Amino acid sequence: MGEVGLGEVNPLKIGVIGVGVMGSNHARVLADMAGVNLVGVADPDRKQREHVGRTLGCAEFADADGLIRSGVDAVTIAAPTHLHHAIALDCISRGIHVMVEKPIAPTVDEGRAIVAAARRAGTTLMVGHVERFNPAVESIKRAIKNQDILSIAITRVGPFPPRMSNVGVVIDLAVHDIDLIRWFTDSEIVEIQPQLSSAVAEREDIALLQFRTASGVLAHINTNWLTPFKARTIHVATRDKYLIGDLLTLQVTECFGFQPDGSYSMRHLSVGYTEPLRAELLAFVNAIRTSRAPPVTGEEAVASLDVAIRCLDERAGRLSTPQRKGPRRAVG
Repeated sequence: MGEVGLGEVNPLKIGVIGVGVMGSNHARVLADMAGVNLVGVADPDRKQREHVGRTLGCAEFADADGLIRSGVDAVTIAAPTHLHHAIALDCISRGIHVMVEKPIAPTVDEGRAIVAAARRAGTTLMVGHVERFNPAVESIKRAIKNQDILSIAITRVGPFPPRMSNVGVVIDLAVHDIDLIRWFTDSEIVEIQPQLSSAVAEREDIALLQFRTASGVLAHINTNWLTPFKARTIHVATRDKYLIGDLLTLQVTECFGFQPDGSYSMRHLSVGYTEPLRAELLAFVNAIRTSRAPPVTGEEAVASLDVAIRCLDERAGRLSTPQRKGPRRAVG
């Protein structure tokens, strides 16, 4: 997606709320983006915010309110998940466009409240499911256009991240792939069969998730924090081809021309290169400029969060006696 006359319009004033690992990368990309003025960053961690502000030459604030009052057209929210709801509603109420990191909120109800507020205010709301902007994922999406998809298998594994303490692998990792399954198939997930385990962490650190979409596609996600190396692969089977994508090496292989004797042809598909985060933030800016729906809407993010939480709820239901009742659990 190209830039929409960004050099010919007034700079869009953007701030970043939360500058940990992800937020500091948001700030880095925005500081170098044409047609954007990185107004400042906000974070209660004084050392971290001052480091980012000094490195990028922007203002730094102890809280979101200070950044907002300095004058911004839009913000990206990379604060902890449990803060997304309050921060997003505050920004939207002031007419500020919002991009919030995944998951959109800790509960489906809070996510829906953010979506409803943005709709009423007429502000752009985008959610940071950055994997959609991975060039290998985009190549797979192009290759399966108009194909009859049969199955999808996704592996997303790696070592335990020291920074992660308040969520398990379903919310931290699998929600990416739940979103991709829905996006690849253009269909909702209607059946869920989760198998979760807490081997070494307090929350689930192994998840084997099976799904069926309304269109009949069978999908499988294998994710864990027990693998000593990172692996990110996608396999998609259609009536006419079989695709294998490596999201780390950015290689996509297509198998096609299947013959009765079992032979077939193979080719490597073209995969461009762009930093996924830059492509994502550029899409956010373009959505604001054009007043068009962003590539990842709040409604889509809530739907993926709902599936992730249902995976956790179904497991909790099986382990509880009697069956647990009440509102769905929060994450983050």
